[in-house]
Amino acid sequence: MPKQNQKDLNAFNKAALDYHKAEPKGKIEVVPSKPHSSQRDLSLAYSPGVAVPCMEIHNNPQTVYDYTAKGNLVAVISNGTAVLGLGDIGAEASKPVMEGKGLLFKIFADINVFDIEIDEKDPDKFIEIVKGIAPTFGGINLEDIKAPEAFYIEQRLKEELNIPLMHDDQHGTAIISAAALINALEIADKKIDEVKVVVNGAGAAAIACTKLYIALGLSKENVLMCDSKGVINHKRTNLTPEKIDFIAETDIETLEDALKGADVFVGLSKGNVMSPEMLLSMADNPIVFALANPDPEIDYNLAVETRKDVILATGRSDFPNQVNNVLGFPYIFRGALDVQATGINEAMKLAAVRALAALAKEQVPEVVKLAYNIKQLHFGRDYFIPKPFDSRLLTRVSMAVAKAAMESGIAKSPITDFEEYENNLLDRMGRDERLIRMMQSRAKSNPMRVTLGNAEEYNVLKAAQILLEEGIAKPILLGEKKFIKQQMEKYNINIDVPIVDPMDDDQEENRVKYRETLWKLRQRKGMNEYKAKLFVRQRDYFGPLMLKHGDTDALIVGFSKNYSSVLKPILEVVEKEKGVDKVAAMMMILTEKKPIFFADTSINQNPTAEDLVNIAKMSEMTVKTFAIEPRIAMLSFENFAAISETSKKVAKAVSILHEKFPKMIVDGEIQPDFAMNSDHLSDYPFSKLGTEPANVFVFPNLESANLSYKIIRGMKMAQVVGPILMGLKQPVHVLQMRSSVDEIVNLATIAVLDAQRRQVK
Repeated sequence: MPKQNQKDLNAFNKAALDYHKAEPKGKIEVVPSKPHSSQRDLSLAYSPGVAVPCMEIHNNPQTVYDYTAKGNLVAVISNGTAVLGLGDIGAEASKPVMEGKGLLFKIFADINVFDIEIDEKDPDKFIEIVKGIAPTFGGINLEDIKAPEAFYIEQRLKEELNIPLMHDDQHGTAIISAAALINALEIADKKIDEVKVVVNGAGAAAIACTKLYIALGLSKENVLMCDSKGVINHKRTNLTPEKIDFIAETDIETLEDALKGADVFVGLSKGNVMSPEMLLSMADNPIVFALANPDPEIDYNLAVETRKDVILATGRSDFPNQVNNVLGFPYIFRGALDVQATGINEAMKLAAVRALAALAKEQVPEVVKLAYNIKQLHFGRDYFIPKPFDSRLLTRVSMAVAKAAMESGIAKSPITDFEEYENNLLDRMGRDERLIRMMQSRAKSNPMRVTLGNAEEYNVLKAAQILLEEGIAKPILLGEKKFIKQQMEKYNINIDVPIVDPMDDDQEENRVKYRETLWKLRQRKGMNEYKAKLFVRQRDYFGPLMLKHGDTDALIVGFSKNYSSVLKPILEVVEKEKGVDKVAAMMMILTEKKPIFFADTSINQNPTAEDLVNIAKMSEMTVKTFAIEPRIAMLSFENFAAISETSKKVAKAVSILHEKFPKMIVDGEIQPDFAMNSDHLSDYPFSKLGTEPANVFVFPNLESANLSYKIIRGMKMAQVVGPILMGLKQPVHVLQMRSSVDEIVNLATIAVLDAQRRQVK
């Protein structure tokens, strides 16, 4: 995280507390996975039906993986003795971190987690507690346990338990940095068995990293390890057993001297311990892994200014080549769980290393570039570690780990069909808000000005705070200035953003300018100059006129008014895209499996066949901006029958689309449940949808579309984003009434992406 002033830091700290305190408190929850609505369901879930699987497991213990959640359940366990950079803060204070780790397991690999904080510092007692609860879990992730106890605890538990277990602070960093080292050495044109390596830090992570590098071929004699007292050499005494393994026969004592002529520096220590002079003393094409957080051992910009040939990685997300444990642990456990491995051995770690290294050399998909708003991304000095949002990690790393477990003989349930397994892994993707995260990441690369109407409302103000603090957008608040400031004070929302009040004296110049524009636009449509003068004092007109004049990059309005009343002034001011006769609106539905899109949900009450054609084309273009291939189902209550007037209209639209746009993946008329089911689609081999389910649904009329998405929203079955207004030349979107904070942030994010796209044009 970039350095912050005290005011920003206080605001961030409050936001962090608000985030964790919001209902439901914490970051994870338990959700029933089986039907439970009837007496029969409950009798199967508990007494008497539950006795049957109990006896099955008693008679055959291995069936616990068939009848319980054990096979997809990991314990994240800590005693709070080495939490982040906070040190020994205790078990209870470590809980937010452990919940956070659980969140990452779920969103990246669909693994369920119980976080367990154990108030016990005695290693042997801690081990006995973990052993006692181990039968509950398919795997155990040890976290934030201080060295040297961490080494002893992990070793004992690995020997005495027969499930996947890993201390991620050690091995996660080791695996990711080892993959980075393989690729960095290739870029530097150096061989691992010849390079001189300096490791600064001698804690759990540093020792695990060095051991893994040696397993990859690094010569132990070529390693100099430093701790807070300097180089660990033959002169040192009172060393821990782990440090003794890395005693060097040398008289070199300081980090500065150790780095002279070194090929590789791995920093797992503290910020700013490497000076430019130290970097200059290293060999040609020096490899520098400055992994201390938040401040690296040497500042990224300082390092690249000091040496143009440096090959650099850090632990930070705002610089290229982030060594981030999330690239490893979710997928390592995923592969280990899926073959019911009895542990996580060296073969599995090395398989993960090689899979990560290989992935960085592959052509980067457009969706990854989209997530980071990078036009070019290819293997080299600025990209030799995969990006965390690369969805291929789930399949590449998990499959490599599963295969290694099988080949090394510790898989109790080997995979027989890896093609089917890959499809199963892909099915797990999308059970999160990954698309939203990717969109926000892209928005942050070039935040645009977004004007938020109804800024007196708490939800709008809170959304503005998040947009500003996260760097997603540059919010402008539109509304009554005095009331907005009162509300900001009331809710303790201290943000320094422009407040635009159409009635305020400081807007007189804009009112004159906007009045002239509005009158010219509408003078032949019933508006005189007097009406224009009145209307520009209303925020419903003032906002679109700001957009028209380039005084904002995007506009979000609505919240407290019905859709049609807010839309009217927008359509009177903002021009339509070329070739667009009628605008339309689309909702993004973030389901457990994947995002789907509904159109038209808000504007065209009874579209004609030609209107449906235009809606389908606008939907296709909009969905493509999210790097998703549109597969469009034109909906009706019949399947390819065209008996009713509604179905005939839809069939006509499909016919036009097939004739004019033969490359579009679109078909109908079809019922939505058929369009979403591969088996049902196979009954219609002539369909352009094939057997892959549709992800865009164009409804035959407004009522069906609007009611469908509102049922989903009301039942909270999925997150609903939108409406996304389609067909206008400038980015403007209308909120649903009483939108949540998240809904406003998400729609504003889409508005930023829309503005970015138009800026490129």
